Amino acid sequence: MKTKGGEFLIKETLAQDIFIPEQWTEEQLMMKKTCEDFIDQEVIPHLIRIDNQEAGLMPAILEKAGELGILGISIPEDLGGLGFDFTTSMLTTEVIGGGHSAAVALSAHTGIGTLPILYYGNEAQKKKYIPKLATGEWKACYCLTEPGSGSDANSGKTNAKLSADGKHYILNGQKMWITNGGFADIFTVFAKIDDDKNLSAFIVEKAFGGISLNPEEHKMGIKGSSTRQVFFNDCKVPVENLLSDRENGFKIAVNILNLGRVKLAGAAIGGCKKTINLSVQYANERNQFGRPISKYGAIRYKLAEQAIRVFASESAIYRASQNIEDAILALKEGGMDEAKAKLKGVEQFAVEAAILKVHGSEVLDYVADEGVQIYGGMGYSAEAPMDRTYRDARINRIFEGTNEINRLLIVDMILKRAMKGELDLMGPAQKVGAELVGIPEMSEPDDTLFAYEKKLIVNYKKAILLVAGGAVQKLMATLSKEQEILMNIADMIIETYVAESVLLRVEKMISMKGEAACKIQLDMMRVYVNGVCDKIGLYGKEALNSYAEGDELRMMLMGLKRFTKQEPFNMKEARQRIAEKIIAENKYCF
Repeated sequence: MKTKGGEFLIKETLAQDIFIPEQWTEEQLMMKKTCEDFIDQEVIPHLIRIDNQEAGLMPAILEKAGELGILGISIPEDLGGLGFDFTTSMLTTEVIGGGHSAAVALSAHTGIGTLPILYYGNEAQKKKYIPKLATGEWKACYCLTEPGSGSDANSGKTNAKLSADGKHYILNGQKMWITNGGFADIFTVFAKIDDDKNLSAFIVEKAFGGISLNPEEHKMGIKGSSTRQVFFNDCKVPVENLLSDRENGFKIAVNILNLGRVKLAGAAIGGCKKTINLSVQYANERNQFGRPISKYGAIRYKLAEQAIRVFASESAIYRASQNIEDAILALKEGGMDEAKAKLKGVEQFAVEAAILKVHGSEVLDYVADEGVQIYGGMGYSAEAPMDRTYRDARINRIFEGTNEINRLLIVDMILKRAMKGELDLMGPAQKVGAELVGIPEMSEPDDTLFAYEKKLIVNYKKAILLVAGGAVQKLMATLSKEQEILMNIADMIIETYVAESVLLRVEKMISMKGEAACKIQLDMMRVYVNGVCDKIGLYGKEALNSYAEGDELRMMLMGLKRFTKQEPFNMKEARQRIAEKIIAENKYCF
């Protein structure tokens, strides 16, 4: 296997070893087109009806998606799906992400609704449920969150007890924020059996009875998505509907969330691209002071910055998606069955999944916010599209584990892997320490393409090792309680991973198409990679000031300054060129 999860921090990645969106095959692009047509014809014209939760409309949309094969993209062919690989499923997830509330219903059904059964179900369970979920005949939801357990999922109170005759589990409890709850036929429910310490999981059919629902929740956004509280009152679940082993529910929840995080990032980028299209079209149509507002520098800055952040996030998403796919293939070749291999492959890249979730959701927030601003007063009107875009975007920083929890997880998982010996952080961190007290090396100037940007990335990684290594040494056992410091380190890691990803993408593009064909992408990469430098310096300084002092602090700050040193770069001119390209094409065109 070429790379391990989290290894990017201590190992150079080569451009030829990553996948970039410019490599899609004809078959993948055909599937993308099917999804685009579905969103444009079956969803966008009906957004008001969807938001009003017109009875039967969302289930009908899911059934239509099932007819087109969209619900079965990553389901094996022998279970009624199309059997596409992980990277293709990410492409279709991205396109569906432009579908507002319908995207939420679709992703909940195909992701958290279907995958626990596909990956953890036994043969009988898979044969019974998966084909009908693939066609949309049955709709699925996932019941984990409770009023008293959100981020701390294992503290749930829903209980299961074996019946006297030993044939059923009797479920009692309450779940909340259940997406698709209003029309689901199949519920994956997490509950503790008797006084177990950990959750177990159950496949529950609506037809079993003992299930009641609260009215639909009134939400800030994704208004068309059905969100209900679900109550289980002596719900009788046949013993054969226990999913996987007893007390394995928490593991199922964690692994499905890893998968959900990657998919959420993909969907967010799909939403971004639709929003940029609306932004640039409005900027080209709206005249003020005698000319379209797309002629003005302030608007051009917004259009360019929207595109740069999306291009960078997308680069990271497909880099990680292919890493996951490669890991799955390697595990399958090693004799692991497909379902287990898929779970293990995603689990290996849980660090990257958390990075992508945070970055993708925050880029969507930025793009939506600037979309409103480009529309001006019309952006605030419910008659114009940015109102829905802005409200719908906000949930993504909460879904699939809040961004705060994900930031903490990024650092926690990397440190745990280092302690297990899976990642050698100690060696590289000690080298950085030695470099600080040594005399800086004077190297020959290198003016080859990307040499400067690659040096920046190397230095960003050194800055992370400096700050994180110092924090581990200084704070030891109390580091896990220092959430602000952990968040600073997480932000350094996130920005470095994305900056490296966009650099590798552009390097690979140029190797495929030549430099002349990639001038705008070069501009985008350079704005992003240079722009990260000050952020790394700021996050690092905040962290160092929080735990170091005296001469030690002064030395570490000097090291940080050395690792965040950059040459002048005219970002304004680069952004102008990027904006001109988008304005001329009247859409996101990368």
